[in-house]
Amino acid sequence: MHERAPASEHAAVDAVAVVPCVLHGGDGMTRIIAGRWGGRRLATPPGDGTRPTSDRVRESMFASLNSLLGGFDGVRVLDLFAGSGALGLEAVSRGAQHADLVESNDRAARTIQRNVADLKAPARVHKVTAQRFVAAPGGPWHLVFLDPPYAVTTDEVASIVAALRPSLAEDAVVVVERSSRDPFAWPEGFDALRDKAYGETRLWYGH
Repeated sequence: MHERAPASEHAAVDAVAVVPCVLHGGDGMTRIIAGRWGGRRLATPPGDGTRPTSDRVRESMFASLNSLLGGFDGVRVLDLFAGSGALGLEAVSRGAQHADLVESNDRAARTIQRNVADLKAPARVHKVTAQRFVAAPGGPWHLVFLDPPYAVTTDEVASIVAALRPSLAEDAVVVVERSSRDPFAWPEGFDALRDKAYGETRLWYGH
């Protein structure tokens, strides 16, 4: 069981308004896998600017996180490069207390807000870059997801992770999703917990 922390008053970020989102291409949907919203569909952003985590990878990821965290009750979540918000909302569905969902793309941020509103989820959407978000005081977060576009360099991802350190709870777990061909190394101050490849995708877990 995690101690519940008061919500942070994060500087220099704005929640986006609820705006209807028109979906284009593909089926425009993913789903919550388990928990109170298990099976509920989530809208995904139009276009190819985001790269949703597959159901298979997400299911394996959350099995690992359940083991590492000892469950999700009371957990405060930060989902950087949130896309559709599926990772943060999956955590809330499984019992997390609150999720901060960070996405700089306008259409993606509107899609996340639609999903949050549809679920009536305890979550806030921040339309701002991950770099700007982590530069301001915030947290404490127990669980952080980073699933950036592959165009974001590994060095840049490592610098974002390093900037998170003051805002992490003592028992926090950070998950980085990258291409298996683009190895990730934890910055100073973090320890690797495990990593696993799923075809072209690899997950790194650290704290």
